[in-house]
Amino acid sequence: MRRTLYSLACTLAIAAGPAFAQTQGVSKTEITVATIQDLSGPLAGFGKQARNGMQLRVDEINEQGGINGRKLVFKVEDSGYDPKRAVLAAQKLVNQDKIFAMIGHIGTAANMATFPVLFPKKVINFYPLTGAREMFEAPNQNLKFAFSVPYYDQTRTGTPRLVKEKGAKTVCSLYQDDEFGLEVMRGAEDGLKTIGMTLAEKTTYKRGATDFSSQVAKMKAAGCDLVVLGTVIRETIGTIGEARKTGYNPTFMGTTASYTDLIHKLGGKAMDGFYSTSAVQVPYLDDTSQPIRFWANKYKTKFNEDPGVFSVYGYEIMDNFIQGAQRAGANLTTESFIKGMESAPIEPDIFGSDTLKFSATKRLGTERSRLSQIQNGRWVVVSDYFK
Repeated sequence: MRRTLYSLACTLAIAAGPAFAQTQGVSKTEITVATIQDLSGPLAGFGKQARNGMQLRVDEINEQGGINGRKLVFKVEDSGYDPKRAVLAAQKLVNQDKIFAMIGHIGTAANMATFPVLFPKKVINFYPLTGAREMFEAPNQNLKFAFSVPYYDQTRTGTPRLVKEKGAKTVCSLYQDDEFGLEVMRGAEDGLKTIGMTLAEKTTYKRGATDFSSQVAKMKAAGCDLVVLGTVIRETIGTIGEARKTGYNPTFMGTTASYTDLIHKLGGKAMDGFYSTSAVQVPYLDDTSQPIRFWANKYKTKFNEDPGVFSVYGYEIMDNFIQGAQRAGANLTTESFIKGMESAPIEPDIFGSDTLKFSATKRLGTERSRLSQIQNGRWVVVSDYFK
């Protein structure tokens, strides 16, 4: 009899085990998630927009009753774009706040520094704001979901497309002297190989440079009629401005690193004609699309500032997380969330994002980009998605 009771107790304990096992960051009434943004460093403008976009979507879903009955608790930490501060923030969020997922963390180095904190606790790194391959490749691939097409792939596909469209004969590249810039240049180089061309001139600048006259003079002398830019904001404006000033007017093409309304707001009329690879549309308050116009004005009412492209990234990132969590059903675990993300594509939204598809071996949602161009002081989408 005693043995029977003991066996029964063991059976009940084993059966009850999973029911009482709790996934970090998930309670009966709440799901706790977090983001680490640059709110005080060189990318604070982007970081604040991304945070606001996420917050807007969190508030919307909570007003609608949450995710399968659970409210979404959203924690925010500031890294100042410093990997060491990002690690401290991640340790707090993972070990004290017990988050379920890290969402939209900004910066390659900051993300990579936090992986040893996140992954041993099975915390998912969801849609980081960086185009680095490490965000979707092994190791720990099962805990990674990414949506940013790498810079290499953006220029590998975008450069030959624009060459054909413009009938360009001589292609050059100006890029930042670091891994970001090299990825842009290598992509352009490999893309040109597919159409039997090479880069006629490659010229670089150090991060923080403000004078681009020697680089522009080099490209002008080489007769480049298409210039691929591995630049961010200030360098894009500086290079194009210098070229226009000297009467040099090639076609300029950048990447998502330069796809922001700050280019035309700060650079003025000289920026007209500039192309960038892109995904979502820049949300203008007077946009021709009524849904985008409505969203942009809702954002402005809430945060008292115009939204930018990073506001859209933040909103979309949180929306896609919500879709994955909803698909996981009432029993939200790391495993059920992963299955939810893999179970069906994430369809395009009002901002024109591409369809995103994930599988056990594919953790980058899309490899496709499209081109946008500044026309009359605003970004306009000028191509379909391509790869």
